[in-house]
Amino acid sequence: MDYSESSILSPKGSLVKQIASQRPQPQSTKSPLTFYRNIEEALDVRRATQSLFSIVQNNWQSNYAVDFCSNDYLSWNSTGLIRSRLLAELSRYPEFSVAAGGSRVMEGNYPYIEETEQEIASCHGAEAGLIVSSAFEGNVMVWSALPRPGDVIIYDALVHASTHEGMERSLAIQRTEFRHNDIESFREALLSIQDSQPLIKQRKRSILVAVESVYSMEGDVCPLAELVEVANEVSQGSGNIHLLGIVLGSETIKCALINFARSSIYSASPPFPFVAAIRAGHRLLGTPEARKSQDSVQHLARTFFGSLTSHTLWPTAQKKNLLSVPLSDGWEERPFLTHIVTIWTRQKYIYWLYLHLLSHSFYVLPVKHPIVPAGESRLRITFHAENTADQVSSLVEHIFGWVEEILAIEEGRSDTKITRAAGEVYGWMRQEGLKGFGMV
Repeated sequence: MDYSESSILSPKGSLVKQIASQRPQPQSTKSPLTFYRNIEEALDVRRATQSLFSIVQNNWQSNYAVDFCSNDYLSWNSTGLIRSRLLAELSRYPEFSVAAGGSRVMEGNYPYIEETEQEIASCHGAEAGLIVSSAFEGNVMVWSALPRPGDVIIYDALVHASTHEGMERSLAIQRTEFRHNDIESFREALLSIQDSQPLIKQRKRSILVAVESVYSMEGDVCPLAELVEVANEVSQGSGNIHLLGIVLGSETIKCALINFARSSIYSASPPFPFVAAIRAGHRLLGTPEARKSQDSVQHLARTFFGSLTSHTLWPTAQKKNLLSVPLSDGWEERPFLTHIVTIWTRQKYIYWLYLHLLSHSFYVLPVKHPIVPAGESRLRITFHAENTADQVSSLVEHIFGWVEEILAIEEGRSDTKITRAAGEVYGWMRQEGLKGFGMV
C-alpha cells in the first residue's frame, strides 16, 4: 500500500524508520569479526525491547505538523528572531574566527569569550562564568571536578543523566539519593550523613546538593527556597552544605573547573559563532520580545490545564487510569506553569495514544526506557510561544477522542479491539514482520 507524505506511515517519515530500525539483524548479515559481532549483539538487545535510538528526520518541521515536542520553547528559532540577532552580532566582528584555536588553557582562549562570560555573570550577580559546549558537559564538569575527597553528594532522585555521569567520576566519598522534591527526605539524608561522616560533622568536609530548576521528564519545579532553608538549618550556618548551579559562580569555582574538569584541558574551546549565539540569546532575555514569548507559554499552559480538567470525560479517564497528568493537581493556584507537561496512561496504551495524536499531526514525545525506568513510560508535551490556543484546545480534544475509543473497546461497544491509528500501524508492522510498540 502506498502512503502519502502526510501519513504517519510515509516511507520518508520518522515513525517508519524508527520502527524498522528495531528489526534484529539476521545472523548472516553480521560481520565475522568478533569486535563488530559483539557490538551488533549488544545493539540487538536494544532492538529486542524496541529501545534502540536512531537518527531520523524530524517530521514536526513539516508544514502540516503541530510541534509539541521540540526544545524551541520561546519560538526564537522558528520565528527567526535568534537568527537575526546572531547575524547582527556577527556583523560587528567581520574578522571573527570560525574555528577554535585550542582548549581554553592551551591557546584557545580569546577576548570575546571572556567578555561574554563576564557580561552574563554580572547580569546574574555572579563573580565569574564559564561557557561550555553543552549543558550535559557543564553538569559533568561540575560534578566530576568540584567534590573533593571526603565530600558527600546528595541528589534528587530525578536529576539528569549528565549529573549521574559527573558524580560517578567525582572524588566524593559517598553519594546519597533523596526522594524527588521531598523536603523531609532531603532533611533525613542530610542528618544521616552528618551522623555517619565525622569530617562532615566537624565541618572539615562539605555536602554538595544536586537538584534541577525544572525537571525535564516531569515538568515540575525544584522547591529550591525550602531546600536552602533546610540546608541552613541542618548546617547551623556553617556553610558546608552547598546547592550547586552550572556555569556561574565565584572565581574559585571557575578556577576549579578549569583545572579539575578534564574537558577544560582536553577539549577545544567553544568557537566564536557559538559564543556569539549565546550572547545574542542572552541579550534577548528581559526584552519585550522575550516577555511576550514567556507570557504566551503561560497562556498556553493554562489553556491546556483548563481544557483538560473541565472536560466531561476527565473524571472518568482518571478513575479508569486512562489518563494521569500529575501537574494538573492545583494548577490554578500556581503562579508559574512550566512549558513541560507529562501525560501518563496504562503502559500498554502509551503507543496507542502516541500514534493517535501522531495521526492527527500532533507531534509529542514518547519517553521510554532507558531514558526513564522501565514501566514508567509517558508522553511529554512541550508548549512553544508560537503554538496557538486553538492548537492546544484541539490537542486536548483529540486526547479525549482517544479516551472515547478506548472506553468503547473496553465496554464492548466497538467491533475492534484496538484503536484506529494503532491498528493501521500494527497492520503495516505485521506485513513487515515487525513487533513491539504496544502491538497486539
